[in-house]
Amino acid sequence: MKDNFSGHAAEYASFRPGYPPQVFQLIEQLVPERRACWDVGTGNGQLAGKLADLFDHVYATDISARQLLHAVQTDNIRYSVQPAERTNFPDGIFDLVTVAQAIHWFDFARFYEEVRRTCRPRAILLVTGYGLATAGKDLDAIVYRLYEGIVGPYWDPERRYILEEYRTIPFPFDEITVPDLSIECRWTLEQMLGYLRTWSAVRHYHEHHGHDPVQRIEADLRAAWPATTHCRVTFPLLMRAGRVGP
Repeated sequence: MKDNFSGHAAEYASFRPGYPPQVFQLIEQLVPERRACWDVGTGNGQLAGKLADLFDHVYATDISARQLLHAVQTDNIRYSVQPAERTNFPDGIFDLVTVAQAIHWFDFARFYEEVRRTCRPRAILLVTGYGLATAGKDLDAIVYRLYEGIVGPYWDPERRYILEEYRTIPFPFDEITVPDLSIECRWTLEQMLGYLRTWSAVRHYHEHHGHDPVQRIEADLRAAWPATTHCRVTFPLLMRAGRVGP
C-alpha cells in the first residue's frame, strides 16, 4: 500500500472534508449490534471519531504513524499502525468494517480475506469516499485546469477508481443498495487552497519540479472567488455496502 499522505498529515487533518450525518444514519440502520468496528486506512480519524459515538469499541488502523498523530481522540478508539491486508486482530470480532477514501490503495484480494477473517457473521463492509469538488462553473474550470492540465500526469494509477466512482473495484459481497449522497461544505478561499494542496498529485508535482503547482492557479481562483468570502463546495459521495458472510 502506498503512503502518499504522511508528509502533510497536519494539512490533511485540517483541510479534508468530513462525512455527512446520513452516512452514520445508514450505519445505524444496517448494523443493529454495534459492539466493535474497524476503520481501515483511518488517516486522521475523520470517520473513526464519528463511529465512536455509535460503537462500544472502534479499532482504527493506518500505515502512516504521522497521520495517526493528528487523529481524533476518544476513550473508545484504539489506533494502531497496521496494513489493511494483515492485522493482529482476532477472528470474528467486528460488526462493521469501514474504509473512507482509501480502498483504492489496497490489495483488494488480501484485504477482503482479512475482512472475512475478522468479521462476525452478517457483518457489514462499508466503503466510501468522494470525487472532485464542484463550486460553480467558473471556479470548477480553474480547479479542473489544475487537476487535469497541470498535475494530471502526476496522479497515481489508482486514482481511476475514484473517477469510476468505486463502481469498478472488485466487491465480492452481498451488495446492499445505498442512497445517493454528497458532502456539502461552506469554505473560504483559504480552505479551498489548503484542500488542493493535500492532493497526492500536487505533492508528486512539487517533489518533481520543486515548486507548488497550486500557485499557478491561485490568482485566478482569488479573482473568481465570491465576494461573500464563503462558497458552497460540493463533493459527490462514493459509497458501496455489502454483507460479509452468510
